[in-house]
Amino acid sequence: MCFSFISLFLHYIGIYAPIFNKLCKNTTMNPQLLKVLPNPNHSFSIRQDIVPYFYNRWHFHPEVELLHVQKGTGIQFMGDAIQQFKKDDVILVGSNLPHFWRCDDVYFQKNSRLKAIATVAHFKEDFWGADFLDLAENKKIKTLFIKARRGISITGVTKTYVIDKLQQMLKAQDADRIILLLQLLNKIAQSKNYRVISSSGFEPELEGKATERINAVYTYSLAHFKEKINLKKIAEVSNISPNSFCRYFKLHTRKTYSSFLLELRVGYASKLLIENKLNITQVCYESGFNNITNFYKSFKRITAKTPLEYQKLYVKNELD
Repeated sequence: MCFSFISLFLHYIGIYAPIFNKLCKNTTMNPQLLKVLPNPNHSFSIRQDIVPYFYNRWHFHPEVELLHVQKGTGIQFMGDAIQQFKKDDVILVGSNLPHFWRCDDVYFQKNSRLKAIATVAHFKEDFWGADFLDLAENKKIKTLFIKARRGISITGVTKTYVIDKLQQMLKAQDADRIILLLQLLNKIAQSKNYRVISSSGFEPELEGKATERINAVYTYSLAHFKEKINLKKIAEVSNISPNSFCRYFKLHTRKTYSSFLLELRVGYASKLLIENKLNITQVCYESGFNNITNFYKSFKRITAKTPLEYQKLYVKNELD
């Protein structure tokens, strides 16, 4: 078995296997080019989506995406990273960065009345003219767009500011829309209240058989991470020989498979600890670990905290 993939001390939201199997059969796993069409009278788009669940296909687009999750929870793939998304997350997705948002299982259940709600803006980096970002005053915004090609999670007072501006933009007309967008981008660019999501060496593969194979591995792993996954089975999923799989996976992800699987389990355990419905021993076995010692060692190595420390820190942050 191999070792490592996405550095993810992030919280993984549970996914029900039959749903992911269906996704695997019914969707192309290459990142798909999504065409974003603004209103003919506008230079960029902003809208509020109220849907049963968010767009759950691996996709990319040349437009920068700024999204505020008003309602909804689930798992978000962003480049080579995985993280939980939840209410009031604000994410800046750079040009051509592959991503998708997968709501929790409850959103897909029959007769579910849940809604996922988000305010989302799409705009091209150069929509205000080819030379605008080259102005001396816009140097920080230009740098922000480069960072955003790895994805940015906006936090703190900057997040509150951006949420307010997005709501104003929904109602704004004429040049006020552009002024508000410039103000919020300038605020993010000058702030330290954000975290870059994907790794520093991430370079997207936007097409090709390699991407299709890797995403087949993602899909199967997400559906079966609570079970024991042997090398023969995961190699079969990727349609290459067991002898080639570990080398292939590391070549195309720069990391190895066993840690990817381990990190999914730790991420799911993080989610269960936050929910606080199970004791730590139950969390251990529910996350796919086969003994408590291994669970503690793995959790501490990935999150730098014990399960109990992690749980207490989350509660403290929520209270703050």
